[in-house]
Amino acid sequence: MASGLLISDDERGYDPDLFCIPKHYAEDLERVFIPHGLIMDRTERLARDIMRDMRGHHIIVLCVLKGGYKFFADLLDYIKALNRNQNESLPMTIDFIRLKRYCCNDQMVVEVKVVGDHDLCQLTGKNILIVEDIVETGSTMKKLLKLLEDHKPQMVKVVSLLLKRTPRSLGYRPDFVGFEIPDKFVVGYALDYNEYFRDLNHICVISERGKEKYKV
Repeated sequence: MASGLLISDDERGYDPDLFCIPKHYAEDLERVFIPHGLIMDRTERLARDIMRDMRGHHIIVLCVLKGGYKFFADLLDYIKALNRNQNESLPMTIDFIRLKRYCCNDQMVVEVKVVGDHDLCQLTGKNILIVEDIVETGSTMKKLLKLLEDHKPQMVKVVSLLLKRTPRSLGYRPDFVGFEIPDKFVVGYALDYNEYFRDLNHICVISERGKEKYKV
C-alpha cells in the first residue's frame, strides 16, 4: 500500500492572499493547504505508479462522483500522455459511479448505496481502478469494495488523492495515495461543502465563517 506524501499535523498551509482565489470565497477559507501545482505534480507521479503496477491489463477506471471528477480527469490525462510516449501502454475504458454517503454539512452516514441505474454486473471479470477524492474513516470504500466483490471482478485497486489521519479510521488504506493529511475539513479541487467550493483549484481548509455561511 502506498503511503502518499505525508503532510504533518502541524502544517499550517499558506495565506490565501498569496494565491488566485475566487472573490466569492475570499473570506470563507482559513488556509490554502495543498496548492494546485503540487496536486498536479503528485498526480503525475501516481499515474506513473499505476502504469507500473497495472500494465499488461485492460482496466476500467471507475470514477466515484462527484468529488473525484477533477482528480479523475487530471489522472487520466497523465496516463494518456504516458500511453503516447512509452513503449508499453495501459489500455483503459472509463465508467462512473455515484454513492450516497453523506448527509448535510460534514456528518457522515453509515449506509452506502449506489445512486442511479449503474449495473455493477458489467464489472464481472474486469480489472478495476477506483478513483476517489478522499478516504476518511474508510467505511465508504470498504462497503463499495464489498459491493464489487459480490460481482467477482478479476482485480480491484483504489487510488485516492487524499487519505485523512483520523481517530475514526477503520484502518483501510488505498493502493495508491496522493497525500496523507491531518484531520482537517478540506475543500476545493472538486471536494465540496454542501456543493460549494468545487470550483477552487487548490485544496483549502474551510473557515468557521465558511461553514456557517454555506450550511444547509
